[in-house]
Amino acid sequence: MRVDLRVNGVPRSLDGVQAGESLLFLLRERAGLPGSKNACEQGECGSCTVYLDGTPVCACLVAAGQAEGSSVVTVEGLAGGQEAHPVQQAFVDAGAVQCGFCTPGLLVAVHDLLARCPDPDEPEIREALAGNLCRCTGYEKIFDAVRLAAGRSR
Repeated sequence: MRVDLRVNGVPRSLDGVQAGESLLFLLRERAGLPGSKNACEQGECGSCTVYLDGTPVCACLVAAGQAEGSSVVTVEGLAGGQEAHPVQQAFVDAGAVQCGFCTPGLLVAVHDLLARCPDPDEPEIREALAGNLCRCTGYEKIFDAVRLAAGRSR
């Protein structure tokens, strides 16, 4: 089947999509956007989080066909052009990136949080990131990156 959608602002028609194929597979393997990671395939870790029509979702849980006619924004689409998005830069500057496997999902989650709540407090940050697992950082550097990004956007 063919799936027509808008990915990072660009109209895309992707052919050969199989029944049961996930949006994550469609993005990584058919659209050539490897930023979102395939980790748990159960919606538990957050590594594959993307925006689907403006709402963060675990792309591993969305059937590719469900995205027909939708708008998808991946971690690659957060930045405009070659410049890193301020959230992406804050993660680099705060040392919040280690192995990088969780980073794409965390970036989308933080982007969403700061769009809704530009000056989040600690409980709001923790709640917003609760669906994202990281095995390397211990989370403190990630929280530092959120606070840094929020401070820079004020």
